[in-house]
Amino acid sequence: MTAAAAGGEAIAGLNLEPMQPSRRRLARPRGKSLAGLILLGVFVIIAIVGPYVAPYDPSATSGAILQPPSAAHLLGTTQTGQDVLSQLLVGCRVTLLIGVVAGLVATSLAVLIGVTAGYLGGIADEGLSALSNIFLVLPALPLVIVLAGYLRGAGPLSVAVVISVTGWAFGARVLRAQTLSIRERDFIKAARIKGESVLRIVVLEILPNELGIVISALLLTTVFAILTAASLAFLGLGSLSSWSWGTMLYWAQNAEAFTIGAWWWYVPPGICIALVGTALGLLNLAIDERLNPRLRYAQPASRRATAQTGPAAADVPALTSGAEA
Repeated sequence: MTAAAAGGEAIAGLNLEPMQPSRRRLARPRGKSLAGLILLGVFVIIAIVGPYVAPYDPSATSGAILQPPSAAHLLGTTQTGQDVLSQLLVGCRVTLLIGVVAGLVATSLAVLIGVTAGYLGGIADEGLSALSNIFLVLPALPLVIVLAGYLRGAGPLSVAVVISVTGWAFGARVLRAQTLSIRERDFIKAARIKGESVLRIVVLEILPNELGIVISALLLTTVFAILTAASLAFLGLGSLSSWSWGTMLYWAQNAEAFTIGAWWWYVPPGICIALVGTALGLLNLAIDERLNPRLRYAQPASRRATAQTGPAAADVPALTSGAEA
């Protein structure tokens, strides 16, 4: 028998059919993904229709000063009689806008710098990695405060750009490490041998394999941007010309709402910021489960053993017969 014939028989003996869904079933959607989608969807709807359904003008003053929640003002009023609910509804749009814009810009920078450094290597890798390390070492919030100080009074988009400058470095480092691993795989080498362009290899071969990391970086950067924007506004360095949840916290602490017991002024925006961060975090975990090959498929081995042989059999160690061995 020739070597070619033997190899053909060996290949013929292998089971090359794809694994059946009954053996490797895709995991069902988790409860946290549904909870994250519902929470985020509620806030997106509020951001869209909030300014139109607000019961009052958020900047209009009245004689109802520091009134607790009531039928007329569901979330109470401020020290100048402004309606807190109206400020909360109107401020949702600006808060989410800053987070989304900063997340998109920072993630785009991370993809551009990280993938470029990992794929090209050499001097380009060393230079871009050094730039990423510099931004990783610099403390993010103090740097944002310094940059925002020069743009005091600027609009929400300017604040988002300032935040994105400090939010891209970590994602770039992760993408660089992943790209260094992917570029040495066989399908990338095959694409190079075929003469594919660098742009085509990066866009069609590398980025689809890093989709989970890119989405995770986008969601986490959005959370970082929302928290940083609220911190800047709380310190009076954000845009005070438009209503946001951070602006509400600024005016609340400026009027000493914490000490006079006007909890209805600062608790609602704080809860909303926490809920948005929770929603994005839940979505991040859910997307990671769907895109991570190690988490994509259902039932651990212990659960399968329990389902097949009963609850007690899963805890009994397998025994090997010495005589059979």
